Amino acid sequence: MYTFSSKLKTLSFILMAVGILGIGYGFYTAPKDIQEVEALLAAESHGGHGEAKHEVSAEAGAAHDATDSHNVAAADKKVEDSKVVMAIETDTAKVMNETTVAPVEVVSKINREKHVVNAEEEHAEHLNHVLHQLQNKPWAAFYVACIFFMLVSLGVLAFYAIQQVAQAGWSPVLFRVMQGITSYLPVGSVIFFIILLLSGFHFNHLFVWLDPAVVAADKLIANKAGYLNFPFWIIRAAIFLIGWNLYQYYSRKNCLAQDEANDNLNYKKNFNISAIFLVFFIVTESIMSWDWIMSIDPHWFSTLFGWYVFSSFFVSGITVIALVTLYLKSKGLLEHVNTSHIHDLAKFMFGFSIFWTYLWFSQFVLIWYANIPEEVTYFITRIEIYNLPFFAAVTMNFIFPLLILINTDFKRITWVLVMAGVVMLLGHYLDFFLMIMPGTVGDRWFIGVSEIASILFFLGLFIFVVFTALTKSPLLPKRNPFIDESKHFHY
Repeated sequence: MYTFSSKLKTLSFILMAVGILGIGYGFYTAPKDIQEVEALLAAESHGGHGEAKHEVSAEAGAAHDATDSHNVAAADKKVEDSKVVMAIETDTAKVMNETTVAPVEVVSKINREKHVVNAEEEHAEHLNHVLHQLQNKPWAAFYVACIFFMLVSLGVLAFYAIQQVAQAGWSPVLFRVMQGITSYLPVGSVIFFIILLLSGFHFNHLFVWLDPAVVAADKLIANKAGYLNFPFWIIRAAIFLIGWNLYQYYSRKNCLAQDEANDNLNYKKNFNISAIFLVFFIVTESIMSWDWIMSIDPHWFSTLFGWYVFSSFFVSGITVIALVTLYLKSKGLLEHVNTSHIHDLAKFMFGFSIFWTYLWFSQFVLIWYANIPEEVTYFITRIEIYNLPFFAAVTMNFIFPLLILINTDFKRITWVLVMAGVVMLLGHYLDFFLMIMPGTVGDRWFIGVSEIASILFFLGLFIFVVFTALTKSPLLPKRNPFIDESKHFHY
């Protein structure tokens, strides 16, 4: 039996505590009204860095003011010119001024007033837009970390179900590790569902299509209202989360019952429900990616997106299995797990990194080459505004694992796998960051307190839940039909 280390438990509590403080700070410092936003933009403009870094949003208000001044000055100049011309043309300047210039001045004044009003409305609209972006920032940071850790556990659950259906002989000695990691899924699901509910009740602006005013003004979003509406959306979310968690509960229950049974009935039950789950999973995973990620940019779509999201959290889940296994091995546990098991996990890490890259490149190159405005703007935004994380994600999720894990010997070296695993997990967090942040905060992004604190909170919660679950049962499933094959797995 595994005993939860007091040091590791303390670390998990510290991470959660620091994370909660940082998350609270992020919400507390978010601007509350447009006056704060206007002061912030003015400070950025005077500081100089705002113009260089976020010229589009930070300087828009100043640009509006400059345009107003220029147009008003131009209007004044036209009026003065008209006065001079009319005075020269006739000796009856006084009469002409009374009958002609006055109306011109009145019209010019009205036009100037209309222009000023329009400019003020545009400026107020821009400030309100930036306010929503800045208020979204702590919400979006929390959302990215929440969905990432939840989907990591879902990826492990899918990998576990595949092992059951494939009747794999190499992996049963790792089943308890997988079950421990999937124990986070119920906790993560509850937190995530609460965020969805808060979004539906307009506590944030993560999903613009939840705003009736936006739907009324946008024909493209209005055409999707039959699908993208809060009741149907939240019902789908409930069905997905409940379905995944039911499989997680019953598969673990049957696996534990198999240890005490005299036949393989529980194993056969697990085989059957795993096959059903995989069909349910492959459908719901695609719809989930549309509902919870792609709908953040409701004008954009990609037919590859479901597979792309799957590849990201699936390889992350396998990486977490490898890291937890290596940690337990370092504590003298999992005595039947040998270098061949570790090597297989590393091969899956490498293989699905290449699969992720294939989908990333396929999605990118087809959209970029077609150059359809509705689609290509998705990548233009990320390349121009999110340049550093965009290319960092490709480097960390493809180039780095390619160079490190292509070597057979490296797949068996603990420190190499730990280094590769940490880099890959950070890279796939960046991948989710890039999928979600541009549609929620626009160019007001940076990885600051809210983002780091959210990662720390969910990392601490993940460690606490997973390693607590590992203490609940023996780390070796005793009566799995393939356990002996798994114990002696070598090649």
